[in-house]
Amino acid sequence: MSKFILVLDEGTTSTRAMLFDGAGQVHAIAQQDITQHYPQAGWVEHDAAEIWEKTLACARDVVVAAGGSEQIACIGITNQRETVVAWDKDTGEPLSRAIVWQDRRTADFCEELRNEGHEPQVQVQTGLLLDPYFSGTKMRWMLDNAKAVKTAADAGTLAFGTIESWLVFKLTGGANGGVHITDASNASRTLLMALDGAGFDHGLCELFGVPHHALPQVVDNAGTIATTELSLFDAAIPISGLAGDQQSATIGQACLAHGETKATYGTGAFVLTNKGTEIPRSGNRLLGTVLMQLGGERTYAIEGSVFVAGSLIQWLRDSLGIVGVASETEALARSIEDTGGVTIVPALAGLGAPHWRADARGVISGLSFASGKAELARAALEAMAHQTHDLAEAFAADGAAWDSLKIDGGMSANDWMAQDLANMLGLTVERPGFVETTALGTAMLAAVGAGLHSDLATAAEAMRGELTRFEPDMDQSVRDARLARWRKALAAA
Repeated sequence: MSKFILVLDEGTTSTRAMLFDGAGQVHAIAQQDITQHYPQAGWVEHDAAEIWEKTLACARDVVVAAGGSEQIACIGITNQRETVVAWDKDTGEPLSRAIVWQDRRTADFCEELRNEGHEPQVQVQTGLLLDPYFSGTKMRWMLDNAKAVKTAADAGTLAFGTIESWLVFKLTGGANGGVHITDASNASRTLLMALDGAGFDHGLCELFGVPHHALPQVVDNAGTIATTELSLFDAAIPISGLAGDQQSATIGQACLAHGETKATYGTGAFVLTNKGTEIPRSGNRLLGTVLMQLGGERTYAIEGSVFVAGSLIQWLRDSLGIVGVASETEALARSIEDTGGVTIVPALAGLGAPHWRADARGVISGLSFASGKAELARAALEAMAHQTHDLAEAFAADGAAWDSLKIDGGMSANDWMAQDLANMLGLTVERPGFVETTALGTAMLAAVGAGLHSDLATAAEAMRGELTRFEPDMDQSVRDARLARWRKALAAA
């Protein structure tokens, strides 16, 4: 019997192939960076052809490491969610660069729809707000501004999809019979699917000006989803798990019961609370989303999205030279008692939940001649807890207060930051030994979909591993002073 699960983890800055066994152990990793394109301020693009070529190369490397395709039981795919690819079904090639989730070019269109009074109904139907973050407005921009996309739409050959949809199409044959599907978790991030609707909504497509025929079929997150084209790996391998990255991390953290909450700290920061079968309705500008769909039945989550987390540390490293590598921030933070009043609001791509201000810009306040690298590095890490605290207040106001917080993602490996989160939230923070839970969650889904585990609870028990807990130990007066400085700086952003 084949013993490995191949997970394709499609991030914002890189693509990875990871080889899991049924106990959650990683046996091989292949990774390649993805080129970031910034045509103008606020625009972020990827080359979808590059993503496919590098993903295939990584997958093939890992298949070799496994001992051949006969050792691969199934494939799972997890992805940066709202990024949009437009391609031609007949040629199998992209029609323009992919527009990345961080891109803000559709802010004016969102404002136009908001001024026309559409946001309340859109939020009721989709759980989302009118923001450039989501996929639907990106599709509309492509139709209006990329001639090849409009031509394909008129010819009936246009395909829109998020990254997992694009990769499934290519993995299953591309122009030679490739399957055009998306999973329910990714579909719920487009502004084009009602949370209680089986597929994409014709009325929402009309509102946003997106042709319904160009959209994929919405399928479960696990099961017999598709099969790879024979020539790619010298075998037809089942694709049995698909999930957007934040939903996948929630599953990887075993947030399988109502009320369980996780926060992922990667390029951005994303907090999800499992809401069970209850469709989330937020009065505090949080998002309702599909956590997963299994056997046609949906589990929902309420979500808060922060646009800038690890990318702030990357900016300190690459643009300011404050650190040489991201891990240096922990030692710098520990080297001083406090930031000396320095506060960073990392609105480098606007502000996400619960503020949703596309026009906000980053702020560094409280600088003096005493401020140096350590103060800036510590202030950057403190910003993670400040942003998370804002989300915690919004979740509580929506009746979804956190009892504890499970954290993951690359930044969560920083012990100082994990402790600071516990301190500022006044909650136990729990971190798994394997912090790349985005890939793990999809490995769990794929394992269930392929019959390697009977259900997700069983998969989580077998695959999740050991945990580390951080308990709060900060005086309330220190917490209050930090939050007062944060709110003052936030007002300036």
